[in-house]
Order: sequence, then structure tokens, then C-alpha cells
Amino acid sequence: MEKSADKTGFQCARVTVPLDYSKPDGQTIEIAMKKHVATGSVRRGSLFANPGGPGYSGVEMVEDNEKQFSPDLNTSYDIIGFDPRGIGDSTPITCTGAGETPAGGAARGAMGAEDPLSDSIRADAAGVDPAPPEDTEVPAAGAAEGGADFKTLIDEITKNYRQKEADCASATKPAGLLDHVDTVSVARDLDVLRALSGDEKLTYLGFSYGTYLGAHYAELFPANTGRMVFDGAVDPTLSLGERGVGQARGFESSLRTYVEQCQAGLAVQKGQSCPLTGDTDAGVQQVRDLITSANQSPLKTTDPNVTVNGSTIRVAVNRLMYSSEYWSLLTYALDQAMNQQDGTYIQALYGSATAGGGSGAPTFYAVNCLDIPVQGDMSTWEQQYRQNLQSSPTFGASLSNQDARCQAWGHNGTRKPAPIHAKGAAPILVVGTTGDPATPYAWSQAVADQLESGRLLTWEGNGHTAYGRSGPCVHRAVDDYLLNGTMPKEDSTCKGSE
Repeated sequence: MEKSADKTGFQCARVTVPLDYSKPDGQTIEIAMKKHVATGSVRRGSLFANPGGPGYSGVEMVEDNEKQFSPDLNTSYDIIGFDPRGIGDSTPITCTGAGETPAGGAARGAMGAEDPLSDSIRADAAGVDPAPPEDTEVPAAGAAEGGADFKTLIDEITKNYRQKEADCASATKPAGLLDHVDTVSVARDLDVLRALSGDEKLTYLGFSYGTYLGAHYAELFPANTGRMVFDGAVDPTLSLGERGVGQARGFESSLRTYVEQCQAGLAVQKGQSCPLTGDTDAGVQQVRDLITSANQSPLKTTDPNVTVNGSTIRVAVNRLMYSSEYWSLLTYALDQAMNQQDGTYIQALYGSATAGGGSGAPTFYAVNCLDIPVQGDMSTWEQQYRQNLQSSPTFGASLSNQDARCQAWGHNGTRKPAPIHAKGAAPILVVGTTGDPATPYAWSQAVADQLESGRLLTWEGNGHTAYGRSGPCVHRAVDDYLLNGTMPKEDSTCKGSE
């Protein structure tokens, strides 16, 4: 690895791997990796990390290592991030469509000096996303909610995602990359990186989709698996539609929790009051009414060229459910929108949370559609769609129809969802958050049960993932395992900020 030209204490490398592991002497691609060298005198080896997605950059995650990892981990481990195949500085999926952003790019909003947002809002929301952070079914979703034929909605999705695929297939080199960005191939890449880094065992910290990657690694290479932590686990037994159903319920539940805290004065800034009046049901309905109203009459902003419609509000609210520590900012933005008809702060939240690709880029579908085969037909998709609208009137439409999108995308896998047991692997710590909307707590429970050596640590909190945004209880448990090999006791629970 060569020293990084841009930052002291970092080293960089590019590793050549087979495009298709069944043809090891065939075409090759490159994997970019970046290492933050351990700052202490006693080095324990390498800690590999993945921030989730699929579509987020592990290289960028490590560049922000002081925010992402504890001082003890930075002192003891060389922390290595890599951009999975198809993403960022690795051989990328490239698309020509208007408005596309490079997969894995930095997602930091261009905020004015008075904007009360931190760059870390993007990182906190970036962990895992089995559904995209964009309202991809507008205007079709809005039409469907108003009673349009479901086939019309699917036709619109099909047209949209066939065009996305064409935009990417025409620009991506080598031509076969879109068929080889599956998670099993990424896990094989990870084992190459481990070996080249001189580590006998893989020590690993994965968030959200990174847990899915880590589980596949442990299944493929149990003898090479060292200490692993999965934070916000993705259940590998779920179909695309089942993921959407779980998330629809999760985000609607998180919205209700936010409204409760707002009305109780717990999610407001100093000197501010909650604009959502009445009981919880009334407050949730006021958010939905704002979305509907803005779709009919978009809100103005301080930029005369920018207005805010309901889709922007829906996505901004959705993304802020990932990070309860920023709920007071959402309250301020909603107050400005509802009482001043000013969408400036909603637009700022939207820009900060969604800028720069990540899991909103086509990489998200390129990976997921290879990992999980299309299931069902028009009838079952409509049933799931109606179910999502019922359980999540606010977010259900945009979290539905993943199978239809993958069918239109056209690069599809055949491996059916199944439990991952990772027999023979070292103990694996699974951290689950009770109020996680993107990877519901039940998913972490399921993964811990499936893994032969899994153990669940519960955090009673809100938002997506726990390590780095909860209290010292979770931090101590994770660090103690990664540094000393000491697992928390069975059925351990951390509460709130403790």
C-alpha cells in the first residue's frame, strides 16, 4: 500500500481481482482500498469495515475514521475500508442518464452558514438501505394513491428502470460488470483483501447492508472468520417484497415515535414548539397533509429557482427517521413549512441526506437484483403494494414494487433467500436497535438466531444502527469484543443514552 497523497496517516492500494470468480484467468477489475494506520505502538492487525448501502463507499468511511470509530479502535487497528466492485474508486458502474451521480460519492449537502446541519447527518443516515432514499414512483405513485390502475404504475416503473439499465449498460466497462456485482463476489473480493493485508483472520465491522456482506463472508470462509460485528442486520431469508413490507411498517412506526417526541417537547430546539397539534394520529396526519398540499402547490424557498414538492418532503422525513439525534432539525423544518410556507429547510435536509449517490444510485439495484431473484407476479405485487399503503400511508408507496423494478432492470440472480448459519465461524456479535426503521429489530433477532455462533445485543433506541450514535453501553460492548474477544452476556440490553 502506498501513502495517501491527501491525508497523513493513510495508505491506499488498488487490487486486481477476477470479474467472474468462475473464470479466474478471464477479465479483471480493480478494488480500491484505504487504510488508516493504527496510531498506537501495539498493532492488533486490520479491522475491515463496510458502511452499508449497497452503494456506499468504504474508502470514504475510513477517511472519516475519527467520527466512525472509537479512539481505542483507531489506536489498536489498521482500519481498512474498500469500495465494493461497481462503486466509487473501484471499477465503477457508470451511467449516462441525466441527473445520475457516481455510486458511492460523498453525500454532503451544500448548506449555507446559517443552516443548522452537520456533515455527519449524511454519515449517520448512510448505513443501510434495503430501499432507496428517493421517491422513485412519483408521479406514478401519486396517481396510484389517487386510484389509478395498478398496471399503469408498474408500466411506469418498468419504463423507468429499463431506461436506467440502458443508461448504465451503455457506459459501464467492462461490459459484464452489471452481472457480477453480487454480494457473494464482493465477499470473495474481501477475502483477497484480507489475505493481501497479511491477516490470518478477518476482523470486521459491518453496518446495515454491510451485515449482509459479512454474513455471506462468514458462510463462504468460516475458517478465515475472526471477530465480526453486525450492526443493524439484514435478514437473508427475506424476498425483495418482504423487505419492503418490513420497512414500510418500520418507517411509519418511527414517524409516530417522532411525532410523540415532538409533541412532548423532546424533539424541538430551545425556544421552539412543535407545529404538530392534537394527539399522535392527528400529528402524523398533518405531516401527510403537508406532503399532499406541497404536491398540489410546491413551497417556495430562498432560491427563486427551487421549490419543494411533496416528494421532497416525504424523502426528507424518511431520511431523518434514520437519525433521531436530528429530529429537532426536522421539527424546525416542518414548522417553517407549515406555518411560514417556507420550504428552505426541508430542501436543506433533503440535500444533506440524499446528495451524492450512495444507495440512491443504480448500484443499489444492480447489487440487490443479483442477490435476490424476482418473485411473484402482478397480482402478488399489487397485494403487497396495498398492504404497504395500509400499514404505511406515509411511505408505503415508495417502499413497494422492488420486484417490478428488478424485473425491469433485467440483471437478475437465481439464488433464493435462505438462512445463513456460518457453521464453524468465530462468535459473531449482532447489534439490533428496537426503533430501527430501515433494518427492523426483528431482522437482527432473526440473523442472531440463524448464525451458529451469533449473539444479540439489543439497544433500546431510535434510528438506524447503534454503534457511533448510541451511548457508551453499546460502544463498550462492541469495542470489548473487537479488542479483547469478550462477548456481552446473553440477552444483554443497552437503554437509551446509557
